[in-house]
Amino acid sequence: MNKLALYFCLFLVVGCNQKKPDDFKVIQEEIPSMIIESRYFSSNNFIGKPIDGYLSNRLMLTEEATAALQRVQENLLAQKLSLKIFDAYRPQRAVDQFVDWCEDETDTVNKKIYYPNLEKSELLPGGYIAAKSGHSRGSTVDLTIVYLEDFREFDMGTPYDYFGKESHGNSEEITTMQQKNRRFLDAMMRKEGFERLPEEWWHFTLKNEPYPDTYFDFVID
Repeated sequence: MNKLALYFCLFLVVGCNQKKPDDFKVIQEEIPSMIIESRYFSSNNFIGKPIDGYLSNRLMLTEEATAALQRVQENLLAQKLSLKIFDAYRPQRAVDQFVDWCEDETDTVNKKIYYPNLEKSELLPGGYIAAKSGHSRGSTVDLTIVYLEDFREFDMGTPYDYFGKESHGNSEEITTMQQKNRRFLDAMMRKEGFERLPEEWWHFTLKNEPYPDTYFDFVID
């Protein structure tokens, strides 16, 4: 066996047996007021089926990110609002599945919803899907804001996980009210130490994340 093949085998063994670090917290347990809709545990996502590594609807973040998110939630609750989370920690195997899906151009079941103006072949080179995701480092979260009275989501101009320039945080191709809603979410998250990914209005990472160079692959169970 050559050295490259040996390293690959070792990677597989480590990935399959990786355990959750003690400082990863279950969001539902730490912040019970949070609204959770784990998209990748369900079929309500751009692939159209549950994703590898999501064995339950629990969502996890590092302790530091969870604490910061709790402060955001407390600020919103005082305004009769709440965060709604779509995804948080994402196993590397899920990211790998996204890449594999991109390379299968015959599977376009949800094109009309998530990438109506793009060809699937554009998603990888366009940066909409990447081989590595900040989510796998454990301090990145995808979310929006809802009204507590009826759990209605703020109108952000595009659905979650919409692939297109309209999803850019500062897009001018949406209404003034939608822009205002995005700025409000951004301000609430920045106040507690999160930074938005420019290309996705829903995607925030804790600036001082504890694992900036580590991509985890333990399953969510």
